[in-house]
Amino acid sequence: MEELRLFFAIDPFQWSDIFTAILCGFIVGLERQLRGKPVGIRTSALIVLGTYLFVAASNSMINDVTDTSRIIGQVITGVGFLGAGVMLAKDGIVVGVTSAATIWVLAGIGVAICVAGEFAAIKLSVLVVGILYGVDVMEAYFASLTRGVHSKFNTWKNRR
Repeated sequence: MEELRLFFAIDPFQWSDIFTAILCGFIVGLERQLRGKPVGIRTSALIVLGTYLFVAASNSMINDVTDTSRIIGQVITGVGFLGAGVMLAKDGIVVGVTSAATIWVLAGIGVAICVAGEFAAIKLSVLVVGILYGVDVMEAYFASLTRGVHSKFNTWKNRR
């Protein structure tokens, strides 16, 4: 029985936190994937999980000479490069900014699992979906929200 317990041990990580990271990524990624947007389920789950793993690992190395908060800063910088990779400029219009922001907030959710706990991270994931979906609903009802660069007729896809 002890061998079985050791086989499933993943210290310093927690299985419940890993499942929470995957669930949070699934919640946000499902919304993106159902709407045909970049950063679907697989990518979202991996971003949240990866961020959780880095922060949890750094938290396990607490001693007099380490500053584990630097890992969070490095994650923010590294995830910024991922976000930059999904943005594209075509004919003077930048697309993919929402997907880039989604990547950034997914990393924040991974940090929240370690810092604020599992339930806070799940609530934040639902809040993100509420923002992503809710703004589209508002745009459908209020024409004033679809002016300028937010116009449905002024997007890069519609100009091709």
